[in-house]
Amino acid sequence: MTDQRGDAASSRPRIVVTGAGGFLGWHVRAALVSEGFEPVALGLGEGFDLSRAARMVSSAQSVIHLAGMNRGTDPEVHDGNILFARQLSDALALADSSPRSLVYANSVQADNDSPYGRSKRAAGDLLAAETGLRGVVFRDVLLPNIFGEHGRPFYNSVVATFCHLVATGGSPTIDQDRSLTLLHAQNAADLLIGTTEDLTAMTREITVSGVLESIQGMAARYAGGDVPDITDPFDRDLFNTYRSFLFDVRPAIPLRRHADARGSFFEIVRSHGGQGQSSFSTTVPGISRGDHFHRRKVERFTVLSGEAVISIRRLFGDETVEIPVSGAEPVAVDMPTMWSHKITNTGSSELYTSFWANDVFDPASPDTFPEAV
Repeated sequence: MTDQRGDAASSRPRIVVTGAGGFLGWHVRAALVSEGFEPVALGLGEGFDLSRAARMVSSAQSVIHLAGMNRGTDPEVHDGNILFARQLSDALALADSSPRSLVYANSVQADNDSPYGRSKRAAGDLLAAETGLRGVVFRDVLLPNIFGEHGRPFYNSVVATFCHLVATGGSPTIDQDRSLTLLHAQNAADLLIGTTEDLTAMTREITVSGVLESIQGMAARYAGGDVPDITDPFDRDLFNTYRSFLFDVRPAIPLRRHADARGSFFEIVRSHGGQGQSSFSTTVPGISRGDHFHRRKVERFTVLSGEAVISIRRLFGDETVEIPVSGAEPVAVDMPTMWSHKITNTGSSELYTSFWANDVFDPASPDTFPEAV
């Protein structure tokens, strides 16, 4: 991703994203990369550079406005959301050319009279007026509660808090059991970048206690490496969210190897529902396979024979996690969603690897996107 200077060259269409460093911003950037766009981060708030922002907007195909405040005192929240919208409006007014569209990540709370709701509504009105003057298509997207991989516990959502606590052995509690309307962050990203428009079909009404019960049930299944029933897309997204919190605690799942005079045997995966696909590869020494990421797919690597290193990097980050694996001491490594990954034969003999995914590969919709680790 290019930095806030917007000076990195790219042949891909550029999409300016405000709030790119936040939870939803990370998910939106991942979705944009998967669709062949170049996300460009535009910083708002303190240190805002109007001239630089205008140049960035001028070179963009579209702008996605995510920056917002939902924590702080009432005046801080109210003034912050309006300030961000005003700064973006000023950049549009100063730009030499206008983007085709501006998409505003608004909230369903814009309909209420809270300081947050009033400020989100006022920000939308301000952006609608400015885009109207410039002939820019304006989309005001009202989003419900967002959850997903790498949410911030005790801040972004109760789902993030529950996943963090369950993954780290904590004791989740429920202060108020109420109904929630949940939308996975990748679905929210699809809405914002325009690859889907059906919000209703992607949301789930569920109680706080229902969320906790689902996460705890998945965690119990997954404790020994079993994959829970993730036939339902919501359950798959919730499972991937939980896995994102567990990865630091348990990046690899030990498998029990049975050996005798005949040879050895170990189980690779137990799936408790839904479709799946298994495959197998051989790899000569020094060669790597992978260098891609998935947005929703659950993919498991298991080395059957040989020595290798599995390298994994979270999108837009620099740190690479390396996991040594061997057929002599088998483990299963489940790739976190939106982490680029590869496996490299580090031994002197041919590497035998088993791959399992929770879906049947569809060339028309592969959920596999090239990205070097």
